[in-house]
Amino acid sequence: MKSNLRNALILFMFLAALVALPPAFAQQTTPAEVKIDAKIFDAYTGQYRDPQLPDVVLSFFREDDKFYVQLTGQDKVEIFPSSESTFFLKIVEAKVEFVRDPATRKVTSVILTQGGVPHTGTKVADTPARDGRVPFVRREAMIPMRDGVKLFTVILAPEKQDGKLPIIMERTPYGVAFQNSNAVNGRKPELIKDGYVFVYQDIRGRYKSEGEFMMNRPLRDPKDPKGVDESTDTYDTIDWLLKNIPNNNGRVGMMGVSYPGWLAAVALVDPHPALKATSPQAPMVDTWMGDDFFHNGAFRQSYGHEYVFEMESAKDGASFSMNGEDGYDYYLKFRSLGELTQKLGGKLPTWNAFVAHPTWDAYWQARAAQLYIKHASVPTMIVGGWWDQEDLFGPLALYGALEKSDRENHVSLVMGPWNHGGWNGSGTTLADVSFGSATGKYFRENIQAPWFAYYLHDKGPLKHAEATMFRSGSNEWKEYASWPPRKEATPRNLYFREGGKLSFEAPQKKVAGDSNSYISDPASPVPYRKRPIEGTYDPRGSRWRTWQAQDQSFNNGREDILSWSTDVLDADVTISGDVIANLFASTSGSDSDWVVKLIDVYPDKNDDPKLNGYQLMVAGEIFRGRYLSGFTVAKPIKPNAVNKYEFSIRGNDHTFLKGHKILVQVQSSWFPLYDRNPQTFVENIFLAKPSDYQKATQSVYRTPQYPSNLAVMVAK
Repeated sequence: MKSNLRNALILFMFLAALVALPPAFAQQTTPAEVKIDAKIFDAYTGQYRDPQLPDVVLSFFREDDKFYVQLTGQDKVEIFPSSESTFFLKIVEAKVEFVRDPATRKVTSVILTQGGVPHTGTKVADTPARDGRVPFVRREAMIPMRDGVKLFTVILAPEKQDGKLPIIMERTPYGVAFQNSNAVNGRKPELIKDGYVFVYQDIRGRYKSEGEFMMNRPLRDPKDPKGVDESTDTYDTIDWLLKNIPNNNGRVGMMGVSYPGWLAAVALVDPHPALKATSPQAPMVDTWMGDDFFHNGAFRQSYGHEYVFEMESAKDGASFSMNGEDGYDYYLKFRSLGELTQKLGGKLPTWNAFVAHPTWDAYWQARAAQLYIKHASVPTMIVGGWWDQEDLFGPLALYGALEKSDRENHVSLVMGPWNHGGWNGSGTTLADVSFGSATGKYFRENIQAPWFAYYLHDKGPLKHAEATMFRSGSNEWKEYASWPPRKEATPRNLYFREGGKLSFEAPQKKVAGDSNSYISDPASPVPYRKRPIEGTYDPRGSRWRTWQAQDQSFNNGREDILSWSTDVLDADVTISGDVIANLFASTSGSDSDWVVKLIDVYPDKNDDPKLNGYQLMVAGEIFRGRYLSGFTVAKPIKPNAVNKYEFSIRGNDHTFLKGHKILVQVQSSWFPLYDRNPQTFVENIFLAKPSDYQKATQSVYRTPQYPSNLAVMVAK
């Protein structure tokens, strides 16, 4: 749920963190500073850029005998020489080294190193970039709500304002006190060009706001005139802003990623008349069904534990630490989910809710936004990423819910090759996979900025499709009249066949060995990403944010994963739309998890050696077997009975290129992101005992009677 800062800053993360540096990053050792002739630095002056991050520029320059580096949209930072070609920062432990061409002796690049990890930027200009930031006047306010609670709010208005401007607001549980002119210039340059007043607010009970925080606060009782929820707080805030911000044009837009994305969606419930556009981005819509805390009933253990700890241990947030231990080992030490529950001792309200409400009961349904946000009376642009590690379900579910009543054509959907909030960065790469262009920059400049400008400024005309998708593999933007596409794709099925083959041809006759089996052992669960597994938000760095796009071949050779693959493709195959698993399977236990993954297997030889044999997960999801008959009541599975498990593994718009293979895998654990299924039915897994965890034999069938397959939409 935590919204990333611009992913483009990852390359230069030590500079992005200068404004609010956590103690863990404080410099431990300082290199010896030496005196150099200041003119030596003139050869280093200029702009440097990583080709993968074209919208991020580092400028180096000197002022008399002082040397500086400046990141796009940020303040300059002084650097200090440790030799004639190497420099260091005093505010963080980081090294800067300039590189010359051996033949010409010209400076060609800079190597930036932090935490032992080097990053290279190529010199692209001999003069530093112009500082094009727009100065904003910052103002703080405690805005009263209808029940008397006051919410801390930061208002940023352009210092020079010609005419009346609209307001763009973000509400968040993650703190807004740091928001200033520098921050908004760094994160909203495309919007700043059109002119807005930016407003940021701590929601009730968080950071500097008054009141009590409640995770995903449900809607108030409409019969209670004193009732409040996030929609009423939004309404009251907008009302106050219109009366207290000078020279506003009476129009307000909202946006936000993750939890703030959900808040931008909740604004649609009884919206203020001045709300003219809202963009819920990666909104956490239903945290039991498919977003942060559960997926199809399977509990997201490491994420749920660590996120809830950080949110509810302190009003201003807390840090979770495993003290450098591999997360796989850390969570495996808890012999059952019940032991972890005991350790937490009832101190975290949301964890207590997990224990009290393990099924999709009235508690979770009251928090399922797709059930109570049923109509968009204002223009709504929903944004998501196909490799969102936290909230992929949300944008698709919200779009599906709103589209049913969208007679005014207010609702649109944008999905790209991004992780959680990745559209706010460059979007050129994810893990080791390149998408051939700066997709994030394209979205912000060509989709998001014109959309807000049209509805808040009357700038137009607006060319905006019902569904805008980035098609990975072939790496191109596509527009559709609906999502999933109705005219551009044909339904087909990828069948699991004998000999580990995957085929569009269904099995016609029963053959010997008509199923594949494996032993699922809770004592040795399948890791969900390559070990060591860092904490979700480990301040020293974590691969969590890109895990879904990381190479899946690290699990090759495990006997508790079944695989079916096509031959090498002799032509491109494009899948556009939902992907549905139709899994015919049995277990010797009385409960089971089923994980299904759709993977693009790269050739053994590629132009980029990192992609040799790379396995890119295009779609993947888990289903907890106890909910086969419905999510509101858990029931035991009849041992060794063949059942059909039909569930969405989400979808994508992706081309499997000629020369690649299509691979499908099935397994029964994804640890420690998801808790281990005991494989013995217990009423409440949060209270399970170690003795409940047992090995089970899992079988997947592939006969004419039980034709396990993936239902896909193949582009015409």
